[in-house]
Amino acid sequence: MDTSASASRHISTYIDRPSHEVYDYASNPANLPKWAQGLGNSIAKIDGQWIAESSPMGRVVVAFAQRNEFGVLDHDVTLPSGEIVHNPVRVIVDGTGCEVVFTLRRRPGMSDEDFQRDADAVCADLTTLKQLLERA
Repeated sequence: MDTSASASRHISTYIDRPSHEVYDYASNPANLPKWAQGLGNSIAKIDGQWIAESSPMGRVVVAFAQRNEFGVLDHDVTLPSGEIVHNPVRVIVDGTGCEVVFTLRRRPGMSDEDFQRDADAVCADLTTLKQLLERA
């Protein structure tokens, strides 16, 4: 079992929509349950924080980077334990569409199987985001 906390994977998908449309949609926490099942199937703004109530991890707090012109969608997920998981995400212009890149970092003590399971979940979420936005 590799328990290196420094290991990471860049998981991406091309979306045939303008980058600003993808950024606008994906940066709105209210849209997370539609495409990011890993965070749960409901989210609400409570006392100024976005709380995902039905997460497989339990109740989590999601905090996005401030809106910006660079396509940075980084977000921190605070787990019930208090651990904060930083998730770097970018929306990068690619012709008339864009590429969404999620950097998945291995957490300390995470098994190869758990890391792969997280990678599969991120891939599924990005596929859902692509399908939703390309239908629009």
